Amino acid sequence: MQFMCMLKNDERSAPAPQEVYAAMAEFEQEGRRNGTLVELGGLLPSAAGAIVSLADGRISHVDGPFAESKELVGGYAIIEVRSRDEAVELGRRLMAIHLEHAPGWEGSCEIRQIAG
Repeated sequence: MQFMCMLKNDERSAPAPQEVYAAMAEFEQEGRRNGTLVELGGLLPSAAGAIVSLADGRISHVDGPFAESKELVGGYAIIEVRSRDEAVELGRRLMAIHLEHAPGWEGSCEIRQIAG
């Protein structure tokens, strides 16, 4: 089963401490070794993005930054696991890295199974 994990937080918060990046690198290497990590990536700030919408029969777009959004997707991973529970456990481990190495950081990891 494949899942997309989307790491969300307020992009206006302070950059993560170096310890978070070191712990994340270990987490990534473990996932690559055991085959659970298919792909991952970080996203540029919303100032470099745009939102294209369809409403009332009209297509429109808004350029970033998206200040009205408190939590934005800042990174993602595609994982291959045996169950939803295993995916949730990897999400918990990801949050634990931030809890341990970035006191005061707040965010979430949305986990969605990939159809197909």
